[in-house]
Amino acid sequence: MDNLTKKQRSYCMSQIKSFGTKVELKSKKELKSFVYQPNLYGRPDFAELKNKTIIFIDGCFWHKCPKHYIKPKSNKHYWLPKLEKNVLRAKEVNLNYKASGWNIVRIWEHELK
Repeated sequence: MDNLTKKQRSYCMSQIKSFGTKVELKSKKELKSFVYQPNLYGRPDFAELKNKTIIFIDGCFWHKCPKHYIKPKSNKHYWLPKLEKNVLRAKEVNLNYKASGWNIVRIWEHELK
C-alpha cells in the first residue's frame, strides 16, 4: 500500500525527469564532440553523427540494472510490464542501429556516479 496520498504521489512522480538528468548534464561537459539529445530514433542521450556513434545512459531502475534493480513493492501490475517494455524497447533500438551500421554505447547510471 502506498504511504502517500494521490496528490503527493502525483507530485513525486512529476519530479522524475526523462531527460536533462544530473548524470546527463554532467556527461554533457565531458562529451563535447557529441550532440546532446539529438532528435533520432530511440531518443539517444548523445550522438556523434560523423562517426555514427550513439550513447544511451540507462537508469538503473528504468532499465532493470542487474546490479541495482529493485523490484517495485507496490502497484506491480503497472510497473513490471512497464519496465519490461523499456528493456525490450532498448533491445529493439540496439538492433535497428546495429543494422544501420551505428556504434552503440549503453552506460548504466551507476557507472557515472
